[in-house]
Amino acid sequence: MPSFKTLDDVEVSGKRVLVRVDLNVPMAEGQVTDATRILRILPTIGEISEKGGKVILLAHFGRPNCQINPEMSLAPMITTLSDMIGKPVSFSTDCIGPMAEAAISAMHDGDVTLLENTRFHAGEEKNDDIFAAELAKNGDLFVSDAFSASHRAHASTEGLARHMEAVAGRTMQAELEALEAGLGDPERPVIAIVGGAKVSTKLDLLSNLVTKVDRLVIGGGMANTFLAAQGIDVGKSLCEHDLGETALNILAKAEQDDCEIILPTDVVVSAEFAANETVANDACPKDKMILDAGAASVANIISKIETSKTLIWNGPLGAFEIEPFDIATVLVAKAAAKQTREGNLISVGGGGDTVAALNHANASKDFTYVSTAGGAFLEWMEGKDLPGVSVLKK
Repeated sequence: MPSFKTLDDVEVSGKRVLVRVDLNVPMAEGQVTDATRILRILPTIGEISEKGGKVILLAHFGRPNCQINPEMSLAPMITTLSDMIGKPVSFSTDCIGPMAEAAISAMHDGDVTLLENTRFHAGEEKNDDIFAAELAKNGDLFVSDAFSASHRAHASTEGLARHMEAVAGRTMQAELEALEAGLGDPERPVIAIVGGAKVSTKLDLLSNLVTKVDRLVIGGGMANTFLAAQGIDVGKSLCEHDLGETALNILAKAEQDDCEIILPTDVVVSAEFAANETVANDACPKDKMILDAGAASVANIISKIETSKTLIWNGPLGAFEIEPFDIATVLVAKAAAKQTREGNLISVGGGGDTVAALNHANASKDFTYVSTAGGAFLEWMEGKDLPGVSVLKK
């Protein structure tokens, strides 16, 4: 039983349903270039429409700095939305006021309309109560379906819930259920993989995870900082030498919380992003840099995954964008996908480059859940309260 209300708890037929979605998608020359986030919201839109609700979409796009910017209008998305939803989508040039009211008055049950960028108004990012009330005038029910914006206390993500009944849409519901399975009340042992370039961007994340998981794999450029902190020469590798003491503190905290830290024991090194060799983690030549985890490290991580019940993944294990430094990420992702497929593992991935890395490994489709949320997924992993989620709790 979820701790938040969902579409199962409300009647939508004949109602004006304000649905906060994430349409902050990549665009080029007025065309959507990656429709992943739109795909995620189709179940919620389709269900409300089929049940006879009027679907009124609220969304932001870019950072227009609280003013009207034609380059950040949601209007160019109408064609893609209509095609993907399978029915016409109307558009209002404002999200409040007479234009929005007119567009909504013209709707019939089951229709879908999109209101203009909420961030064109200063009240959105300020979470202004008067602006939230203006938005609320246009609906009878609030459905929150943008987990990726839930770490922001904005009028359309949090403020609306103070003015009307609020429930989670199907995407939000799936995300929250996956996150609960990942860290809230997980099957143990739990293993987390945290990669990426810098420790400095993931201090809160690492500090929280060592208290929550049984095993923590540290990869990517971050691992170099931990190796260097232990007195290992990492050559010309990306490394935050000034965070050595911080890294040692995290290692000590992990030991105290009985969390096993897994660092590379062998590494793939190169003088440039080209020819490479594999050496022990303490044998990186001074003129080379560590760009991936080696075969022994990969085998070790896979063996740990095979004896875990839950996996949380954030960030690649190496410079995966450039072959052959994608090998560790690909092999580990495929192993996790296999374990999930066979019913042995609950796997949740998200944040930063994780989606791209898992797609590159062709592993996303087999993971239990892959979150398209960036900042919100990270803040959840850091143990922070997400305003857009808190307002949905019963």
